[in-house]
Amino acid sequence: MPAPSSPFIIETTFLKIRWYGFLIGIGMLLAVLIGMRLIRRHKLDEEKMLDAVLWAIPSGIVGARLYYVLFNWPYYSKHLLEIVQINRGGLAIHGGLFAGVLAGYLYMRHQKVDFWPYLDIAAAVLPLAQGIGRWGNWFNLEAFGTPTDLPWGMLIDGVKVHPTFLYESILDLFLFAFLTKRLYKNKPKPGWATGVYLIVYSIGRFFIEALRTDSEWFGPFKAAQVFSVILVLVGIYILKNISTRVEKI
Repeated sequence: MPAPSSPFIIETTFLKIRWYGFLIGIGMLLAVLIGMRLIRRHKLDEEKMLDAVLWAIPSGIVGARLYYVLFNWPYYSKHLLEIVQINRGGLAIHGGLFAGVLAGYLYMRHQKVDFWPYLDIAAAVLPLAQGIGRWGNWFNLEAFGTPTDLPWGMLIDGVKVHPTFLYESILDLFLFAFLTKRLYKNKPKPGWATGVYLIVYSIGRFFIEALRTDSEWFGPFKAAQVFSVILVLVGIYILKNISTRVEKI
């Protein structure tokens, strides 16, 4: 896999647009559009879902950036202006998940609406945004792994390495296809899709993270692996406390 020639879609004196931000935006837009189809399919409140999204997406971006900045504070403490330059890369999904879910939960609680059916739909379409957004890492030449002789290795500075962004993109798109198909055809108990997303994504991320060379660290452990283990346990807890019997619509 050859390296991209430039991280920019457009690069002029007055305008610079990076693939990273563009792909994240496209991924989010498609996820919202497909999520709204599922909302209508399950006869939920479209307006409340859109309002929750308007709270969750910016909160998630802020959370994802804060997570990354905190784990790289020695650098950002000396380059404060770069903290807001998210178009260059540096968003962590675990920080985004926490902040986005918290914002959506607080909104739904304020509206006195059951949060779980909406969260399940978000969990089903979120992997689409993740899977598309991961290709921004390719354009930024980041989120790659250790050296490999595999034919699909990515060339970085003349060295063939694991394209770990690609591995996660494949995982995300598979999870998106599986969950959205299940939610479109059936009506699982509230919490089912959320639990499955947390378990499958986190197990995959744990092993993919083992290959990465640019990980944030939590003491002697990779932070993403620590959070992945925690989220697997959370997912198991969610599934154990609901009935997973699927009822036909």
